[in-house]
Amino acid sequence: MNLSQLRLVYYPDPRLRKRSSPIETIDQRLADVVSRMFEIMYEAKGLGLAAVQAGLNWRLFVTNTTGQPDGQRVYINPEILQMEGTVERDEGCLSFPDLYAPLTRAQYCKIRAIDLTGSAFEEEATDLLARAWQHEMDHLNGVLICDRMSPAHKIASRRQLKHLEEKYGTGPATSGSRRGPVARKR
Repeated sequence: MNLSQLRLVYYPDPRLRKRSSPIETIDQRLADVVSRMFEIMYEAKGLGLAAVQAGLNWRLFVTNTTGQPDGQRVYINPEILQMEGTVERDEGCLSFPDLYAPLTRAQYCKIRAIDLTGSAFEEEATDLLARAWQHEMDHLNGVLICDRMSPAHKIASRRQLKHLEEKYGTGPATSGSRRGPVARKR
């Protein structure tokens, strides 16, 4: 795998709709992928990135909600163990540039995952980090931000979604890969 080929995947790429597969081997190749995922996330000015958003159907995501080097976190084969409370906040997604909608998420989460050393760990979080975990877990399960929008926000976002479909849409010849704008007959 050529790491430089890993790029941000945009809606409506069909890979975003697939449930991700568990990771069975933790090795240097995985560590290199994680490093590239952080690069992609920072280039896009994001707080989290699921492997599927880099084109890999793996149960893996990274986050950094602090913006500091010691805020980088890696979650391999994560599971949410507990959620409590609810809070509604505007939420965006790197795979949906410039699209934001108020979404209701749990305010508190407890998660279990494996780190790059192969050690299992559990963490608890509230607010922004808890929201990031839920968002990235949705990606691992093929659930997108537009699936969580209220019917009114889906209607309000129709034009933006259509724009993304036109800009990043895939035709039969692209086999789901991200290309430039798709030529359309007018």
